[in-house]
Amino acid sequence: MSKSVIIIGGGIIGLSTAYYLQKEGCDITVVDKSNFSAGASFVNAGYITPSHFIPLSQPGIITKGLKWMFNPESPFYVKPRLDTDFLKWAWAFKKSSAKVKVEKAIPILKDINVLSRDLYAEMKASGDFDFHFEKKGLLMFYKSDEVGEEEWKVGQRGVKEGLNVEHLSVSEVKKLEPNIDLDIKGAIYFHSDAHMTPNAFMKDMYAYLKTKGVKFCPNEAVVDVELSNNSVSKIITDKQELKADEIVLAAGSWSQQLSKKLGIDISVQAGKGYSINVERPTGITIPSILCEAKVAVTPMDGFTRFAGTMEIAGINHSINPVRVNAIAKAAKNYYPNLLILKSETDHAKCGLRPCSPDGMPYIGKSSKCKNLTIATGHAMMGWSLGPATGKLVSEIIKDQKPFMNIDAFHPDRKF
Repeated sequence: MSKSVIIIGGGIIGLSTAYYLQKEGCDITVVDKSNFSAGASFVNAGYITPSHFIPLSQPGIITKGLKWMFNPESPFYVKPRLDTDFLKWAWAFKKSSAKVKVEKAIPILKDINVLSRDLYAEMKASGDFDFHFEKKGLLMFYKSDEVGEEEWKVGQRGVKEGLNVEHLSVSEVKKLEPNIDLDIKGAIYFHSDAHMTPNAFMKDMYAYLKTKGVKFCPNEAVVDVELSNNSVSKIITDKQELKADEIVLAAGSWSQQLSKKLGIDISVQAGKGYSINVERPTGITIPSILCEAKVAVTPMDGFTRFAGTMEIAGINHSINPVRVNAIAKAAKNYYPNLLILKSETDHAKCGLRPCSPDGMPYIGKSSKCKNLTIATGHAMMGWSLGPATGKLVSEIIKDQKPFMNIDAFHPDRKF
C-alpha cells in the first residue's frame, strides 16, 4: 500500500529521502522554511568522502579546541555559552572522543561513505540527471613533517579499511597537478573519494522530483506538531496543517528544536562553515584539503570553491570576515601564485551543519514516536551521506531490511 510521507527539511538529506521514497511509490510532501535554494547543501565543498572515516569527536580534539578558542582565525571554534543544550552536547562530545569509541565508529563511517558514493554513481548512470560527478580522489596537502606523519597514520588506517591510499612526494604531486605552484612538503592521496557541484545537483534533483509528483512547500516553517497514540497526527506550519502516514525529520541544525516538540531530545549543535567561489581559472583539477588550515579546495563545474571552518556558536547566519579571510590566506599559503580577491571574499557564503556529539548521524525511529524517522546530525559528511541516508530512511519507512546495520545511528543512543 502506498504511504503518504511529509519530509521536514529540503536539504541534501531531505531531497535524497524524497528520491528513494518516490521510487517506492510514496506520496511525498517536502516542507522547508527556505525556498530550496540556500543553506549548507548549496555552499559545501561537494566532497563524497570515504576518506573521512574519523569522527569530529576524536582523541585530542578537546585540547586543540581549547587552544584554537583564542585564535579568531582557527579552523575549529566552539563559542562557550550558558545554554543547557550546548552544555549537554559539549559533555557528550568529550565522552565520545574516547579512543575506543572512535575505533568503533571508523569502519561504520567508511562503509556508509563508500555505499553513498556508489549510490551517487548509480544516480549519475541512470540517465535521469546531468549532474557533475568526478571520482578523482582527494589530496591531503601538508606543510610540516609532523602533520604529514599524522595524516599518513590516518592514510595507513584507511589502507587497513580497504581504501587505496598513497603517500606522495612533492614531485609526485606535481605530476598530478602540473598547472599549479604549490608550497607543500607532500600529500596523502585517497583514491576513494569523489566530488560534485552541490548547487547544480540540488537544482537538478528538485526539478526531477517535481516531474515525479513530489509536492514542495517552500518558505514554510513548522511551528507545531500534534501527537496522538504515540504518533504524529498533524504537522502545523505557519501556512497550513498537514497530515501523513509517516514523518521524516531532516531539518539539519533545526532538528533538535522540532524533536523537542515530540518529547524527543536529540543532541545537535550547528557547525557553521564558510565558502568562497573563485570563477577565474585556477589550474586546480583534483580536490584537496590544506591540512594545517583545514581548508577544502574543490574544482567545481566552472569555478573553484574554497571552504572551511567549523564554528559551533549556535544557530545564526552572520558571516565573520576574519574567518573568511583566514580561508583566503590559507589558499595563498599553499598556492603562492593564487590570490583570492576581496571581491570574491565579499561574496562568501555560510551554511550550518548539524553536528551530533559523537560524529555519527542520527538515522532511524525513536521508541517515543511510531511514525517519525529522524535523519540528521551528519556534521561535515551531510553531502557525502545524502543518498545512503535517503535509501536507509526509505527502507525504514517501507519496513524493509536496511542495506546496512544502523544500530550505531539510533536516535535514542546515549553518550
